[in-house]
Amino acid sequence: MAITTNKMLCLFAASAVSLCSFAQEDGGKKVTVSGSVQSDILIPQEDAAIGAKDYSEWGLTNTYADVTLMSKYIDAGARFEFTEYPLPTFYDEQGFKGWGVPNIYIKAHFKNLEITAGNFYEQFGSGFILRTYEERTLGIDNSLLGGKIVARPFKGVTVKALSGKQRRFWKLSDALVSGADVELNLDQWFKKMSEKGTYLTLGASWVNKYDKTEDNIMVGGMHKLDLPESVNAFDVRANLQKGGFNLLAEYAWKGQDPTMGSTLTGRDYSYIYRKGNVAMLSATYSKKGMSFLVQAKRSDAMMFRSNRGETSSIASSINHLPAFTMDQTYALAALYPYGTQPNGEWAYQAEFGYRFKRHSLLGGKYGMNLKVNFSHVHSIDRNDHAGNPYDGTAKGTDGYGSAFWKWGDQMYYQDLNIQIEKQLSRSFKLNLMYMNQFYNQTVVEGEGGMVHSDIYIAEGKYRINKKFTLRGELQYLHTDEDDGDWMYGLLELSVLPHWMFTIADMYNSGATNVHYYQGYVTFSHGSHRLQLGYGRTREGWNCSGGVCRRVPSSKGFTLSYNYNF
Repeated sequence: MAITTNKMLCLFAASAVSLCSFAQEDGGKKVTVSGSVQSDILIPQEDAAIGAKDYSEWGLTNTYADVTLMSKYIDAGARFEFTEYPLPTFYDEQGFKGWGVPNIYIKAHFKNLEITAGNFYEQFGSGFILRTYEERTLGIDNSLLGGKIVARPFKGVTVKALSGKQRRFWKLSDALVSGADVELNLDQWFKKMSEKGTYLTLGASWVNKYDKTEDNIMVGGMHKLDLPESVNAFDVRANLQKGGFNLLAEYAWKGQDPTMGSTLTGRDYSYIYRKGNVAMLSATYSKKGMSFLVQAKRSDAMMFRSNRGETSSIASSINHLPAFTMDQTYALAALYPYGTQPNGEWAYQAEFGYRFKRHSLLGGKYGMNLKVNFSHVHSIDRNDHAGNPYDGTAKGTDGYGSAFWKWGDQMYYQDLNIQIEKQLSRSFKLNLMYMNQFYNQTVVEGEGGMVHSDIYIAEGKYRINKKFTLRGELQYLHTDEDDGDWMYGLLELSVLPHWMFTIADMYNSGATNVHYYQGYVTFSHGSHRLQLGYGRTREGWNCSGGVCRRVPSSKGFTLSYNYNF
């Protein structure tokens, strides 16, 4: 690791001492301490039926402990992580294994100024050119180690400036990432705007990646590629809100940044000198009992990483391109999740929500909620500058031409969701969902073709009495592609105030006829939560916001503990 554990602990101890001293000088302002502990453990078992392998370790764990000290003007925090024997999802990820204190910071905050030194997270706008964040289920912690300043010099003006090196598990990337962002809240300047309930925010951002490392990339075995040391990216945006209406427009562009790309259906995007861009328009409207959402996004060559030679890992991503698809929580609806394609896509999403009033024809005695969501993602047009379809090009060129409004020749993803939520009695609530989905498995996973599925879901929750609640799920996925049909069932009994008992089974009735059974007992008390389980986990993809990680098959006992203080 770039900074040893002992040095990090000494730095945190010094920060804590300084914090306490400063607090005493500040009139004895009390220092508050908060934090959390999260530990997920698997005792693995080999299972040839699902392809779950055996591990040399008797147990695997991802364990995290955070602590934060806060006072009136100074905060400090640190995180201890133990991933020396990580869970199967991260076991084979190069560089993930280790233990120590990889995250530590100290922050001074005053009325109009914040200064942070150490590890920090930040997002400019929608994240098109910068988003650093932590998502433990995906193994993401791409924080920057360096410094950040947030200033509010005038009313309605927020300015941010930062610089640092990005964390990649237990090391730091070679590239230096720097940037600045400014936001103007015009409604704070013009009193009549706020009086009329109109709010307008304008923003602009700049990010620079400086990397002097040289990759020996050859063209034709004779010419070495000249890779730029400095890559700049820019973002502009406007957000207008009036009553229940909100409109967001954003555009970002990135300079030439030849990186290792991905290969989709034989097309090579590696080390081409193409400038990237992304444009987004999003509109929402809501009032009591009704809501609309309409979004469109076009991206092209927006892969932006602190390590340009990396393709398989998502750990070194500087930016984030959100997927305009609905995040699914039901097991079979999430079986084929879509992952954003940073090389380029057209993405659309529309959603309509409506609540039928109580005692109306469809609302009945308790009312009813209806939500309809539609998503479509398509390839962008790519041609060889002569109008012919792009079928691959040599390294060292600008790659391809692309008409802005023109679609390409592939549909990447499409789904239609219809959800109904109905309270049938004071004790029983029913949720129904239908989903029609097209999933281009070749684009997202590398092979498999188009998978078309119909998914049917029913969820019921029955409150037996003040202490006992029973919840059940029945799900069915029908498809003629991939592994064929799936069925899923779940029963969950909640016993207030402490206990929950869950059993579930996901069964493939198509190609494999394999059961993925699971059982859990959960105990909660105050800020403590302990869960013991046993079962099988299917190989597949875990996605959040369009960012995905492959999950291998596994089987065994699980133990999870969470504590917040």
